[in-house]
Formats: sequence, C-alpha cells, structure tokens
Amino acid sequence: MPPRLLHPDEYELVGRDSEESNEPFDLDEADFQSQGLTSTSYLSRRHSRISQVFSRITTLRLRGLLSARNRDRRGSPKAIRQPRPRIGLHRPSRRICCGFLWIVVIILTLLALTALFRPSYTNPPAHYRILRERVEGSEDYGRANRENQKIFIAASIYDEGGHLLGGYWGEALLELIDLLGNRNVYLSIYENSAGQAAQIAHVNFDRKVQCPHTLLYEDPPPLDDFSQVELPDGTKRTKRVAFLAEARNKALEPLAENPDMKYDKLLYLNDAVFNPVQAAQLLLSTNLDEHGHTSYRAACAVDFINPFKFYDTYATRDLEGFSMGVPFFPWFSNAGHGLSRADVLAGKDAVRVKSCWGGMVAFDAKPFQADPPLRFRATDDVYWDASECCLIHADLLSQGTFEEDGDYVGVFMNPYVRVAYDNSTLSWLPSIQRIERMFTIPHNIVNHIVGLPWFNPRRAEVAGSQVEEEVWVRDKDSKAGGSFKKQSREAKGDGYCGRRALQVIKESPREGERNWESIPIPSS
Repeated sequence: MPPRLLHPDEYELVGRDSEESNEPFDLDEADFQSQGLTSTSYLSRRHSRISQVFSRITTLRLRGLLSARNRDRRGSPKAIRQPRPRIGLHRPSRRICCGFLWIVVIILTLLALTALFRPSYTNPPAHYRILRERVEGSEDYGRANRENQKIFIAASIYDEGGHLLGGYWGEALLELIDLLGNRNVYLSIYENSAGQAAQIAHVNFDRKVQCPHTLLYEDPPPLDDFSQVELPDGTKRTKRVAFLAEARNKALEPLAENPDMKYDKLLYLNDAVFNPVQAAQLLLSTNLDEHGHTSYRAACAVDFINPFKFYDTYATRDLEGFSMGVPFFPWFSNAGHGLSRADVLAGKDAVRVKSCWGGMVAFDAKPFQADPPLRFRATDDVYWDASECCLIHADLLSQGTFEEDGDYVGVFMNPYVRVAYDNSTLSWLPSIQRIERMFTIPHNIVNHIVGLPWFNPRRAEVAGSQVEEEVWVRDKDSKAGGSFKKQSREAKGDGYCGRRALQVIKESPREGERNWESIPIPSS
C-alpha cells in the first residue's frame, strides 16, 4: 500500500481517491501530545518517598552505631567528619515528582477501570453478533446476505506497486463478495494507470473475481475534459475536486450501462484496510427497523490514520452541519445541540450526521439509478471548495429524509465498523476502543482551547432559500483581477460542506511533486 503522509491535507491526487482531511486545523503541527519531563535530574534521580525515608533512617542508625563504638574505645566521641552535602532533589522537586507519579497512577487506574467496565463500541447489538456467528460457523453461499440483496460495489483507486489488488485489500474484497454471494454482487473498479506492477496486479485480480464485474485500467482523462475556473490573472485551471469527482463517477458507469439491473445497496470503498465481516455489517446491520430491515440513505464506517486519530474530517459534518472537533474520540464537538456527539457517547450504531465518508460507505442504491442519477460533483464558486464526498450527501438529503410513514431516514456514521490505512493500525483499533471513553473530557477541553469548530458562514443555509453570499467576481479592469462581493442567490443547501479555499490540478508536475496545488485567496 502506498505510504501515507503525516499531514492529512497533503496527499497525492492519484495516491488517494478522496479528500480526507483538509481543514485549516492541523493536529500534527499543533502537537497536543503531552510532553514528558526529560531533564537529566528527573531521569537519573527519581526516588520514591519511601526510599528517601528509608535512606535517612539507615544513615542515622549507622551514625549512632559509630558514635557508640568510638565512645567505647576512647572514652569520648570520635570527631566525625562533616558529611558532604547530599546531591539529590530539593523538596519542591521531590513534591513535583511525587505529584507526577500520583497522576500517572491515577490515569493508569482509570484506564484499567474504563477498559474493564466502560469500554466503547465493544458490545454491538445482538444482530451484529448473529451475523458474525453465521459467517464464522458455515460455508453456505452468501451466508452474510440471507435475503440475497443485490449489492453494487464501487472503488476508484491508484494502486502504485500493485499493493492494493495484490495484497490484503484485494483479499478482503474477494472474501466480502463470497460472504454476500457472487450472484448478488457487481464489482466496478476504476483504476488510474500506475505502472507495470499495478497493471500486473490488476490482471491477476481480474482472474480471481467470481462475480460480474468491470475493472477499468486507464490513464486519467485530459484536463480539457473538465469544467474550469478562471483565476484573477485570466488563466483557467481545473479544480482538484472536479477531477476526483470524475474519477469516482467512472466507477459508477456500469449502473447506467445496465439500467435493467436494479440494486438494493451501493458500497463505495476507498483504499482503506477493512474487515469483510464488518463491511457486511455496515451494509446489512446498520440501523435496523422493527421489521429487521436497514433504514438509511447512507451509512459510513469510521477511518483511522493511526490507532487514535480519525482521518476523514474534510467530508464529515455533524447533524447540524458543524465541522469536526479535534480528530480523536468522540470526534464531534458540543456545538449547537451536540446531537452527533451525544449519539457517539450513547454507543449508537447509527450516529446521526449530515455527511460522512470514513473510507467505506453504504448507500441506498435507488438514487444512483434514478433519472437523473445521483453522481459526485464539485462546487462552482472559484474560491469555495468542498469535498465531493460531502456534496454527494448534500444532494442525497435534498431529495428528502423522511419515508411515507414519517420515519427519519438519513445519513449515519457507524462506529462499530472501523477501517484503517495500514494493517498495524487496524489491528490496534479493538484495544483502543476499550479505553477511548477516557478521551471525552480532554477532547472537549481541547475543542474549547482551539476554538473548534470554526465558523462557516454558509453552514445553516437551506436549499432553495434566498441568501447573500460573498463570492469572487471577475473584473478584468480591476488591478486585482476581481473582488469578493455579496450576491443574492438561491442556496443549494450544500454550504456546510465547504470552506474558503481553492485547490487545482498541476498540468505538468515535476517528478516527486504532488499533482495539485493550493491557490492563495485574494485579499480583496
């Protein structure tokens, strides 16, 4: 699998197939990890209070014995040389060390108690366990998919070195198809060409797929095929999100090519390492109604870049459209009514959100087979960017969020289903889940210190309403090439997804450079 960069907003266009974490806030640079005491005196002279007391008692005892012995021999006490000053910790330093040790003991005790008595997301609803036991206890056809639901699985990848299709990701995907039943699944993968090793892995994987499938391997389309935006200097550039959206739509083309084949669910995968059973649970177990049927328009996994750090902050918004808090459990802030955060702390398998992605998303397939069909897109504004993975949910929710009987059916995040961007991180996640409730209070404190979530002037806009938005207006006669002006227009209802930014594709990147760049925002 291609290596990951440390900063979530710096990943290659072709190496990642969505915008994951492009918020202005950067946890890595802010460095909220606590710094330990590392002075020489601290490391070399840590003594417990017990050992210090014992040392003093021993010293006094020996001194008394020596005095008595001298009296016996000479009849008078022997002159005893003044002891050298002891080199050690002064009383304030000892108190600090002792206090620090007590804090460590308390934290370790709380972690142990939390892991034993209040673990997070380790006890899923009964139907999750039933599905897992059915999968592990038999080899029956489509054993995870007893109702034989029709599933369309899509992925858009860049597989440099062939590590995805030729590694664990490909194996997990083949196992998932087996669990769902190969006659119930259609697989569509769009892959940007990435060298000979990637092409060999592509061909070998094609031979292993047992379900109907389309595996497309090709060079990216020319930039002239995309809609472009005009910059203040008159140049026209292609928005990076427009490029990413088109790559995702390529994987959905078989839906239009086979309109007579109808699907119940659509599962969209990133290049994240996942557990096939959990993928089946996301599809078939999330938010069951009283009849035992799933009830969602979209249900997302939760993805991690390391065992603690949630990754896909750029596409995820809480139920009121607020962006994320600092990216560790419980992920959401208390902004507004804090309903998404409350759902997480309540341990729900369907955390209500306005958008999410999390490396793996299950959709109700009907909107993608409608006329016109739901597809990925970018925003039109020059200096306003939003993830294609958030905009797809905005368009989905604009079609309505209630069934005929009045039940709410929306977008959910399922923390029982977790994926990662390397095998090591995935293996650590179950252990971290047992203690993550301990992060709740620190998470809230850091959110307030940093001021998250940041203000978004378009967050609360309602689709169809008239709003005044500050947009960039091109003016060839202006020295700056244009200016930001307020314009009255009809809101699309997707303002909560965006932020003031512009990322564009580099037409001729040098070797080793990323394929995109951020364009500075004009001051006026």
